[in-house]
Amino acid sequence: MGHNDIMNTAEDFVDQFLRVTKQYLPHVARLCLISTFLEDGIRMWFQWSEQRDYIDGTWNCGYFLASIFVFLNLFGQLSGCILVLSRNFVQYACFGLFGIIALQTIAYSILWDLKFLMRNLALGGGLLLLLAESRSEGKSMFAGVPTMRESSPKQYMQLGGRVLLVLMFMTLLHFDMNFFSILQNIVGTALIILVAIGFKTKLAALTLVIWLFGINIYFNAFWTIPAYKPMHDFLKYDFFQTMSVIGGLLLVVALGPGGVSMDEKKKEWLMGLSVSVEEKKLNQLISNIQIKPCLRQLKQKLSVISFNNQNEPKSAHRARILQLSSPF
Repeated sequence: MGHNDIMNTAEDFVDQFLRVTKQYLPHVARLCLISTFLEDGIRMWFQWSEQRDYIDGTWNCGYFLASIFVFLNLFGQLSGCILVLSRNFVQYACFGLFGIIALQTIAYSILWDLKFLMRNLALGGGLLLLLAESRSEGKSMFAGVPTMRESSPKQYMQLGGRVLLVLMFMTLLHFDMNFFSILQNIVGTALIILVAIGFKTKLAALTLVIWLFGINIYFNAFWTIPAYKPMHDFLKYDFFQTMSVIGGLLLVVALGPGGVSMDEKKKEWLMGLSVSVEEKKLNQLISNIQIKPCLRQLKQKLSVISFNNQNEPKSAHRARILQLSSPF
């Protein structure tokens, strides 16, 4: 079995998977995507005093402002999750969750930690995909007149979301010299490049979902750590943040890469090539329809001349042929 056969088999499997799961895959993707916000909002409720004391101790802002910060995180995240899951005011919910990410990035000094910053950006990429999915396409002013799809903000939201999502995988790269790490880095880098540029996107995204889910279960098994240990909360935070990135990738699998991608450009090129071939066939058919009756009529006229004007002079015979064969 050659390389093309393997790729075709894999793509057929993805298509079959999408046909079976198309009814509920977007819902699973949204649930995974908001899981980190849901978990963090609930944690704010149960760790209200600890979070308030941490913010107050870090920024010396007083109990009142620290409590306002915890309340904004709790209310903003839980209400945003409810709106997303109920499919109501999703765009406003996404903007609110973007604000929560920005607020936490500053409050918890994530801005200076490259690993956590890249993961927060990847989480923002997932929200960008959710925003693109909820955004209705603008209607054309003239019905039936095609518009320039590249100008649609939705296409660029999907591109930005794909690019930001791959930042999560950059935090998982290991620079060890053992065989497993090198193989993981090579395969992972190839897959994230495919997702970023939008080539074989659904296949690459689904492969990354499986790979990332396996890594998440193995490395972030917070349920194996006692709840009173700090590592429990650290692994739990990592686990649900990774699940959110998985949700973003599932949206890519369910909805495709969007207009700004190699897959879409390839599809447009193939469609243009098909239309060009069909136009040539149609023109040839029209030409045959127009020419054949003319040739048949001319042949009949020449037959009449041949049988009825045998004694006519040669010069007059040629003149009559030209006259009868003229279309005017």
